[in-house]
Amino acid sequence: MKTAAVLTSSLVLAFATFSAAQANETKAAAKPDLVKGAAISAQVCAACHTADGSRGSPANPILQGQHPEYLAKQLTEFKAGIRKNAVMQGMAAVVSDEDIKHVAAFYASKQAKPGFAKDKTLVELGEKIYRGGIADRSIPACAACHSPNGAGMPAQYPRLAGQHSDYTEAQLIAFRSGARANNAQMTGVAAKLNDREIKAVSDYIAGLR
Repeated sequence: MKTAAVLTSSLVLAFATFSAAQANETKAAAKPDLVKGAAISAQVCAACHTADGSRGSPANPILQGQHPEYLAKQLTEFKAGIRKNAVMQGMAAVVSDEDIKHVAAFYASKQAKPGFAKDKTLVELGEKIYRGGIADRSIPACAACHSPNGAGMPAQYPRLAGQHSDYTEAQLIAFRSGARANNAQMTGVAAKLNDREIKAVSDYIAGLR
């Protein structure tokens, strides 16, 4: 009986050691590789987003400082056809799920440069919508999900601060029209905003920091 107990104890210890080793290997394998991410950015993404995801064309989003979970989600949804964009769907199709994690982490590791609002006549309206919403139309404040300074919430809501106003405006219009249909909450919010309100809040977001 004593020998059996010792054998059982040894087997339990060996199994625990093996499991711990496997867990450590899995953890190491799952850690994003920023060097690989930089290479993917340079080879696949740089033409539209610049090599480090900084302030390129206003028609394209700034990726620097964006939450990696959000970037990975968007790339995965482009790849699956859930989010529609001919260029991005083509680009995402050639990137593996593992490489998506690498490039998302690479962009997230960069410090986003501050932006600025362009239309001073709309700043007051943009700030009102961003910080307080529009109560009589049940439009919630953007700050409730994206935080008062536009930093967003990791794994839930994207960083908005400093984003190109042109890009933000285009996305809100796409949500409103249904052309972008990968977030029901944003579709509901955008559906209640008119063109002037969309332009105002987009411009205000560009100057957030």
